[in-house]
Amino acid sequence: MKALPRFFANVLATTSLTATTAAAPLVADAPIDCGQCATWNQPQEPFLVFGDTYYVGTTELAAILITTAEGLILLDAALPQSAALIDANIRALGRRTEELRLIVSSHAHFDHVGGIAALQRASGATVVASPSSAAALGNGRPTPDDPQYAIPNNAFPAVTDVRVIANGETLTVGHVKITAHFTPGHTPGGTTWTWQSCEDKRCLDLVYADSLNAVSADTFRFTGSGQGSALVDAFRDSIRTVAELPCDILLSPHPGFIAMEDKLRRRSEGEADAFIDMTACAAYAAAAASRLEQRVAAENETR
Repeated sequence: MKALPRFFANVLATTSLTATTAAAPLVADAPIDCGQCATWNQPQEPFLVFGDTYYVGTTELAAILITTAEGLILLDAALPQSAALIDANIRALGRRTEELRLIVSSHAHFDHVGGIAALQRASGATVVASPSSAAALGNGRPTPDDPQYAIPNNAFPAVTDVRVIANGETLTVGHVKITAHFTPGHTPGGTTWTWQSCEDKRCLDLVYADSLNAVSADTFRFTGSGQGSALVDAFRDSIRTVAELPCDILLSPHPGFIAMEDKLRRRSEGEADAFIDMTACAAYAAAAASRLEQRVAAENETR
């Protein structure tokens, strides 16, 4: 395992996050039982992505850790039963979960935010989210306008203290600035996150792109949800947002979306820059656009 990089002094930023609540030992919430949960939650050895950015999630559910001298940033926390695995992975990197200062999420579904409540209790970290995601986190389930709201058994442990952020807001922990880009569609509160990581004098733009799949409960229609074409138009805008972001390394909530296993294999075979691909965000968005238009066409055919 590569040693943690040398850290730099804190910098001025739009919003600076510091610990405000005393931490407590990690106490995991009750696990969620779903058809894919056991497969999703298989342990994954943590690894360096680039610079100060590490993967600390499971084999099929991402959790991304950004390290600074002033504390840690966590993006997504998988299932409730994943919290212990994430905690162990953070410690395997020589850091402590108690150092978490900021927790953010891609979207508020149980397989990506299920572990947030436990990790917040264990660290006292500030949890931030878009207005819609904050409402979902507080209620412990998707909001009624979520395409997957009507799917049974989709609740997750509620998060009691969430700071609402604005689109384009930048948050800072230590030397790292991380920016929120609202990308509604898969959920109303979906958020894509960007930041920059450096190794020596080489700095790259990293994107944690939200899911951009038009997946829903059987009765939901993206073209007839009561919002007319507005929902589809917003989804298309989200896809364009991701396509146009500065993007050297793409990460996503489901590692399979970015062929993470293949990248790790290539890296193990000597391709040091296996994760670097400046076309990845555009390709990710193009594939999502194709799937969305197929869904729209299918819905229009059944009117």
